[in-house]
Amino acid sequence: MIAFLLRVLWGATLAGFGLLLTLRTHWFLDFLGPIDWLEYKIGPGGTRLVYKLFGTVIVLAGFLVMTNLWDRFLNAALGSLIPAPRPMQ
Repeated sequence: MIAFLLRVLWGATLAGFGLLLTLRTHWFLDFLGPIDWLEYKIGPGGTRLVYKLFGTVIVLAGFLVMTNLWDRFLNAALGSLIPAPRPMQ
């Protein structure tokens, strides 16, 4: 029961931070400053776009942690690259 509550709390914290990063991008941009390399490669607003994308990824990761689907997601996404260990005989 404690593990369930901690998992939900941790996932909600991640999702909340990602939502804050996505909705208050201008505040983070003022605080951290623009990333010159992104502004050069993507164009004007590239830093803002990457902050929003990063926030969205953090929100999705928070929901995966909260619903205990993190392991299944990683297995589906990276399972073919990292095969499961074989049992010892």
